[in-house]
Amino acid sequence: MTQENFKQAIVEAHQRLENLSELASLATDKSIQPDSPIELLQQAIAEISISLEELHQENEELIGTRNLLEAEHQRYYDLFNFAPDGYLVTNTTGIIQEANHAAANLLNVRQSYLIGKPMSVFVYQTERQKFRKIMLQLQQQGRVKREELRIFHNEGSIDFPAELTAIAVENSQGKTGNLRWLFRDISERHQKEQKIREQAALLDITTDAIIVEDLHNKILFWNQGAENMYGWQVQEAEGNNAWELLSQEKSPLLTEALKTVIEQGNWQGELHKFTKNGDELIIASRWVLMLDATGLPKSILTVDTDITQKKQLETQLSRSQRLESVGTLASGIAHDLNNILTPMMAVAQLLPIKYPELDDISRQMLKMLETNAKRGSNLVRQILSFTRGYEKTGTIVLLSQLIEDIKQIAQQTFPKFIDINTDIAPNIGIVVGDSTELHQVLMNLAVNARDAMPNGGKLCISATKVFIDENYARMHIGATVNSYIRITVADTGVGIHSEILDRIFDPFFTTKEVGKGTGLGLSILMGIVNSHGGFVEVASQVGIGTKFQVYLPSKEGSSTSQVIDEIEVTTGQGELILVVDDEVAITEITKTALEIYNYKVLTAQNGIEALALYTQHKD
Repeated sequence: MTQENFKQAIVEAHQRLENLSELASLATDKSIQPDSPIELLQQAIAEISISLEELHQENEELIGTRNLLEAEHQRYYDLFNFAPDGYLVTNTTGIIQEANHAAANLLNVRQSYLIGKPMSVFVYQTERQKFRKIMLQLQQQGRVKREELRIFHNEGSIDFPAELTAIAVENSQGKTGNLRWLFRDISERHQKEQKIREQAALLDITTDAIIVEDLHNKILFWNQGAENMYGWQVQEAEGNNAWELLSQEKSPLLTEALKTVIEQGNWQGELHKFTKNGDELIIASRWVLMLDATGLPKSILTVDTDITQKKQLETQLSRSQRLESVGTLASGIAHDLNNILTPMMAVAQLLPIKYPELDDISRQMLKMLETNAKRGSNLVRQILSFTRGYEKTGTIVLLSQLIEDIKQIAQQTFPKFIDINTDIAPNIGIVVGDSTELHQVLMNLAVNARDAMPNGGKLCISATKVFIDENYARMHIGATVNSYIRITVADTGVGIHSEILDRIFDPFFTTKEVGKGTGLGLSILMGIVNSHGGFVEVASQVGIGTKFQVYLPSKEGSSTSQVIDEIEVTTGQGELILVVDDEVAITEITKTALEIYNYKVLTAQNGIEALALYTQHKD
């Protein structure tokens, strides 16, 4: 029963009492029957009973309503007091009027302590200006939503970030009656956000490219490492098809990788990808399938590592190991060949001396034998030089003059349809080494360039001084941090296929026709350059040309040349000579040659026999 209904019931009860009063006054009227007062009294009693019953019912309803109101009030108080977030009620100036348990716990004080205190005393000092702006905004707009403010505990010992939501409540006059504040500690949220920021920073500082793609290869995420590796900015990459952006043609390996990662959840392997500038990279790629909340495939996380330099070093190391093994084999073969050729050449030289009456045909045949034996011997010497290495003579080599000599020879002997140019930088310095060997290096490269241009072209030999830093040296076997003279021999010939580019320095490997090349030229070139402390690089494109770059350490100052005096073979006076060799043919031919020059000769086939003979004839 509402208050208005209760008032109406009282008015009606008063009305009934007035009616009874009027009836009672009529009882005194003489015109009324003698028994009328009794009936009137009964009627009054009945009216009073009805009114009392109605008042009793209305009172019961009023009590029930009050109990409901009290229960609602208690429920509101419980919700207010035990809410998980802090709840404050202040007046318009910010004085706290009500506070719940959560607010007291967050502020680390008793609940009663808060009543009557300004809310601003619990705001961190550096943020009170911000709190005043929030109060002003609340009074003007009636609501503030999700503002962050630093709140501190009692005595300011511990502070925490709080998220505030507040509303202004109007009173019956339509004016702001009080302000109601809801606040919560968001320290944990800040920690999670900080962790996410740190993880994002890690994603950006890593040198690996981290890419997230949907199942249709559309790029969803592109980190800083991907920008640095591939050259595409994040705004250029995101939203584009990764395969179209990073691959020049669709590879069956990509299709197989996508199938594997969807079926098995992950895949890893090597891929060839291209940068924004068109440079090809060798990539170690790892793919992981990402699932949504229902466990269905959502996207693919890709982590790419550039292993191009690693692969280049592995190739160079493999080439070095291959050269070493082939060299060991070649050394053994060359040694045996040398033992076979030496007696042949010596016989061809000695027979005309021992038999001066030989006819011209016999002499020509012996000369032919000697010539071919020398050719074989030179070939063996080249093999041995390659396998054993080269020793520099310490001569100052003026590369500018050496290059000019090569140019003159080429202009005189090469076809006229080959245009020959040189470009030598001033003050390139000097190289200490063997002039003949370096001449052989450049001549070999020039001849190879000539052979690569059967229909004509351009041959350019240039030289410049460069400095090799630590990063460059680390990527090239044989290079050290030093100043180098770089000699470049470039042609516009047929080029070298990439499949065989790694094999061109192998001994006996040649692409020339049978009889037109031994396959030792570049092997010997490599040995000579290495012996001078240098290294060689080559780049080639089929149909465009080839460029060899020879790096030789640059030297300052001067060095004297070693002079080798020629020794003339003189006729002996019957001196006794001991000849030791494990090859019978060599000892015999040497014995014969010495005897022709009037020496006495003893021969031995091994060291023990030689010592025995020496002991016997030491006087």
